[in-house]
Amino acid sequence: MQKNIEFIDKLRSSGLRPTKQRLKICEVLFNREETFHFTIKDLVKKISDNLNEKISLATVYNTVHAFKDKGYLKEISINSDKSYFDTNITNHHHFFDEDTNQLIDCEDDYIENINIKKNITGKKINSVEVLIKVASDNQNQN
Repeated sequence: MQKNIEFIDKLRSSGLRPTKQRLKICEVLFNREETFHFTIKDLVKKISDNLNEKISLATVYNTVHAFKDKGYLKEISINSDKSYFDTNITNHHHFFDEDTNQLIDCEDDYIENINIKKNITGKKINSVEVLIKVASDNQNQN
């Protein structure tokens, strides 16, 4: 019951009515121990498969973007047409496995100090987050 109250608060603070479908979205996103990386399509499939619920793509899209705008989710752009969302909203780095299309957290101690030598005039750096794209090394396969 406590989780439902938290979900309702998240929805309302994001400007959304706490409908049954949106509460299901919250359950998948926020009722977990580990970070969850997902695309909108991944989330629709997970809701459909795990909860046996049908929720429109538009509802999922609008809910996820409202949560992102409120700061409950972080968006990580992989390229111009692919974005992932992350339930871990702290500043951190990622690996992106191009073979499996999986986004994986990268611990800070895996990356040495990053030295930014130039800034954009009139702007300040808010954070530095590295995206490391990886793929199979076909040279080492027999």
